[in-house]
Amino acid sequence: MEAGRFSIVVGDITQSDAEAIVNAANTTLLGGSGVDGAIHAAAGPGLLEECRTLGGCETGHAKLTGGYRLPSRYVLHTPGPIWRGGGHGEAALLASCYRSCLTLAAEHGIQTVDFPSISTGVYGYPMAQAAPVALRTILDFLSDHELPRQVRLVCRREETAAVYRQAWNLWYAESKADRMV
Repeated sequence: MEAGRFSIVVGDITQSDAEAIVNAANTTLLGGSGVDGAIHAAAGPGLLEECRTLGGCETGHAKLTGGYRLPSRYVLHTPGPIWRGGGHGEAALLASCYRSCLTLAAEHGIQTVDFPSISTGVYGYPMAQAAPVALRTILDFLSDHELPRQVRLVCRREETAAVYRQAWNLWYAESKADRMV
């Protein structure tokens, strides 16, 4: 699925050729499970060494490191919100994760960024609720900024990509209807 500067693909984010990949990190930035563990393992010990110098990161914010042994030059680390039922500001924090990464990428002149599905793994954010937040945030940012030039949502499984595609189709249909009014 592609919409100009944005696409949804199935793949392994640790193999991404984007200039920067996003790590769905924990607040310590010292590695964990899921995407976080896979990125740390693929990047090698240099990533952990650099992350130790950063003093962690608040949920919804982002920090930049080198990519080390990854094909990507940079890693944008962002701790996503832990799902607590939806009434504790989770959507705003999730949107902030995507926006913070995109802002940091633009500030550093990064041309291409690949995102995983933030917070939908061990943090328990329901994918059907996370997808519209992610897509709206990414697409709104891209409409107002020149950089990054290309953003991909890299889903590990086809089932995940299908949820994001469905949300994109709904968003696109709604935005098209709004333009017709």
